[in-house]
Amino acid sequence: MSGSGRHTGFLSENKIIVSQRFAVIGLGQLGTSIALTLASRGAEVIAIDQELNNVERIKDQVAYAVALDATDNKALQAQDIDRAAAAVVAIGDNFEALVLTTVVLQELGVKRIIARAASEQQRAILTKLGIEEILLPEKKVGESVAKMLLQPSIKAFLSLSDEYEIVEIEAPAKVTGQTLVQLNLRKKFNLNLITLKRKADTEEESAHFIGVPYPETKILKGDVLFIMGSHEDIRQFIASYQ
Repeated sequence: MSGSGRHTGFLSENKIIVSQRFAVIGLGQLGTSIALTLASRGAEVIAIDQELNNVERIKDQVAYAVALDATDNKALQAQDIDRAAAAVVAIGDNFEALVLTTVVLQELGVKRIIARAASEQQRAILTKLGIEEILLPEKKVGESVAKMLLQPSIKAFLSLSDEYEIVEIEAPAKVTGQTLVQLNLRKKFNLNLITLKRKADTEEESAHFIGVPYPETKILKGDVLFIMGSHEDIRQFIASYQ
């Protein structure tokens, strides 16, 4: 296999801060997004894929990009994978290759492995292999789309557990003009308002966050509320002001 890569940063290779070095294996949409996000935040990323085209597409945006067969123990070992703080296995179209790669990473002593699963069955298999951090992107996307279809006022959400979440909701028309004291989310709905995002006054400006809202903060038309609470309490809040 051929490979390509480049080294970036202020430290020489023998002084790499291990805690900021990550491997991403599988450069589909998910893997590429993870690799680029890590790199944009200053992490040293080694991006790996069996397809050279995928490697070429990302090579100028990460520290190293290499085309190789990740199920090959010697090929991965040659990349000093064991020096990475974590490895993400994001192979999406070949579960057998994903499992074999995961096993190789375990054999090489990688301390933290995060693996992708496309189904609950795959998740169960990875769990039996001892993988504790498992991504189910298709399931998450499906849940997000369904939730936003059923409750159009929700722009985005983050699940904190099976019961609690943080949601981004456009302020209902019925609450505009009210202060947070008048709205009284905590007493009426058992919800916490974390912050709110306000539209810019002019087209040249961008929307901005209010920060930590005060009791006298007034909700304006177009404000976006960031609310934390249980699924049911949030549902009741939305239903009350529709």
